Amino acid sequence: MAARTSYGRLVALLARDSRDIAAAEDALADALARALAHWPDDGVPANPDAWLLTVARRQLGHGRARAATCVAATPALALLDAERAETPDTDLPDERLKLLFVCTHPAITPRVQAPLMLQAVLGLDAARIAAAFLVSPSAMAQALVRAKARIRDAGIAFTVPQLVERPARLAAIRTAIYAAYGAGWDQLEGDSPSDLAAEALFLARLVAGQAPDDPENAGLLALILLCEARRPARRDASGGFVPLDRQDFNLWHRDLVREGEAALRQAAQHGQPGRFQLEAAIQSLHNQQRLTGADLSAPLIGLYDRLLDIAPSIGALVARAAALTAAGAAPAALAALDAVAARCSDHQPWWAVRAEALAALGDQSAARAAARRAAGLTSDPAVRAFLLAGRA
Repeated sequence: MAARTSYGRLVALLARDSRDIAAAEDALADALARALAHWPDDGVPANPDAWLLTVARRQLGHGRARAATCVAATPALALLDAERAETPDTDLPDERLKLLFVCTHPAITPRVQAPLMLQAVLGLDAARIAAAFLVSPSAMAQALVRAKARIRDAGIAFTVPQLVERPARLAAIRTAIYAAYGAGWDQLEGDSPSDLAAEALFLARLVAGQAPDDPENAGLLALILLCEARRPARRDASGGFVPLDRQDFNLWHRDLVREGEAALRQAAQHGQPGRFQLEAAIQSLHNQQRLTGADLSAPLIGLYDRLLDIAPSIGALVARAAALTAAGAAPAALAALDAVAARCSDHQPWWAVRAEALAALGDQSAARAAARRAAGLTSDPAVRAFLLAGRA
């Protein structure tokens, strides 16, 4: 449990001291291995996070001592003594926001900033990050190694930038938080959010609180809240997948819906629409459509059009194609999907939406083939069963 819930905080604390994210990750991995070896016999300590932090810091101290000359032993031991004295007895201070900002330093290539946050702060492996950004795992792994080496070699400070610098750097942080939520979207444990989804929601609230005048921060928070509110209705009693248009909205978390709608209204007051505000507005319309039974296809497609103008992405294009199919415009949906086919050979949502469009056009054979392809690209047995049953 400590590994799942505290990974980001621990790496952030260790990296703050060492200025080396890769070394911090290695030290934490060693501490977790020691915990697995000792805790079953000795029992879980009263403060597992502090135990892991102390052991990992000791490992970092050993690494520094081995790399230095023989006279480095004395300062290394002094550092360890000081660090043990500073280890809190209660909850650890939250250093994740600092590490998020470190990952957005101008010295780091912009395209790798969000992936670096996903690995360093949220503990995702390169393969899962690569899937989120539609690149190969090997290319992503190499980019992350280079980015962490850049932080170490350039001596980038582990501090929150000045207020005037934050707005430009928050964009990458928002992208990483939403990508983390997307990765946690399918990690279902009954009616409870996954650790990753809960962590993303926590960070979205943290960022919104740090910069309340940025409407995109409120938009991101609204987006995650409106999606997370539906979690209890996404599975039926037997664990089967339930699409939004068939969900029992009485199971939704109404407090999260209200909070999300309030955050969306707060963002709209600024009159500066952005990517996350538009995505939150889309989710709000989806919810309203399910709650009221009204046909909101036209405004949904309009919002997707604005989203693609502001922040074009494969995800938005595929979602718009799904909305077109639902609105009875399957030929237009299929044409939009065909336009990006070369980039979506392994993109599961693209195949699932393609199956729906083909079925709407009456091409059942092609629809079944697309559904089988979509089913083969998901690791969720319930989603796989739903896709195959839908095209049976």
